[in-house]
Amino acid sequence: MKVSLFVTCLVDLFFPEVGEATVKVLREHGVEVDFPRGQTCCGQPAFNSGYWDDARAAARHFLDVFEATDDYIVTPSGSCALMVKQEYPHLFENEPETKARAVAVAQRVHELSSFLIDVLGVEEVGARYEGRVTYHASCHLSRGLGVTEPPRRLLQAVDGVEYVEMEDAGRCCGFGGTFAVKMADVSNAMGEDKIANIRATEADTLVGCDAGCLMQITGAMRRSGRPIKAYHLAQILAGETES
Repeated sequence: MKVSLFVTCLVDLFFPEVGEATVKVLREHGVEVDFPRGQTCCGQPAFNSGYWDDARAAARHFLDVFEATDDYIVTPSGSCALMVKQEYPHLFENEPETKARAVAVAQRVHELSSFLIDVLGVEEVGARYEGRVTYHASCHLSRGLGVTEPPRRLLQAVDGVEYVEMEDAGRCCGFGGTFAVKMADVSNAMGEDKIANIRATEADTLVGCDAGCLMQITGAMRRSGRPIKAYHLAQILAGETES
């Protein structure tokens, strides 16, 4: 099986180790990974800010890059997967031919944990991580795409993990992309609520499936003087952590 990797802006610019871990996990399960070098932003920041013409331009480029690639497009981001799968068809509602292209591409897009569980049928990857671990269920992945159990099942199957579910695991961390900039005070308050729930678990490690959420939460915890180890699920599954 061959897949095309959509790595996303945040992973490319701030968390390249997540992209590398994603490739490692896929390859360890017999998947050949291709990286289309023409890929850029999916257009979500522009879309969320109301600049739909700019978002359409980014979406058209995404379709041009990925339309003729492999049967599956895998991304380590529930947020960006949601943008392509659910918002692209809306963006091109008045362009029937482009909408048809968007729908066809959207059907091939899978967030990493969902791809492992639902497509490959992988429940246990042979990874090991020693620690008390809790999981943040990001909004777009859990509520938007309905992917709730795959990350938890994969995480709980990791040897050495003591998994503890936090209260309101699916409660928003306050990131929301441009929301964190435009509504900084509200974003920070939401982040503090999330941090309180994390600390209540007494976990030493936080795991998530979206780089933006991890950036928001770890930044807030670091500023509070009580940082926590935090990893993308791909890093845990690939054994690419500092532990």
